[in-house]
Amino acid sequence: MKPVTMFVTSWCPYCKQAYSMMKKLKNDNPEYAAIEVKIIDEELHPEIAKQYDYYYVPTYFVNEVKIHEGVPSIEIIRNVFNEALK
Repeated sequence: MKPVTMFVTSWCPYCKQAYSMMKKLKNDNPEYAAIEVKIIDEELHPEIAKQYDYYYVPTYFVNEVKIHEGVPSIEIIRNVFNEALK
């Protein structure tokens, strides 16, 4: 399983949506439940965030490759999880 890193901010409404969508997908699919997502708040850890190339949150990297940046959807997050399982 490939590592997943998610960049967020505490005030981002799309990040909150992404959390809810991830929870639903993990509850609905036992295979996804095993995926660990390392969540990094860019305001709390700017030194880490500056090492990655992105502008919008939430942003997902799988195995250090950017998979999605910006407004999430169930399909987008499912794609992130499927990439992690490959």
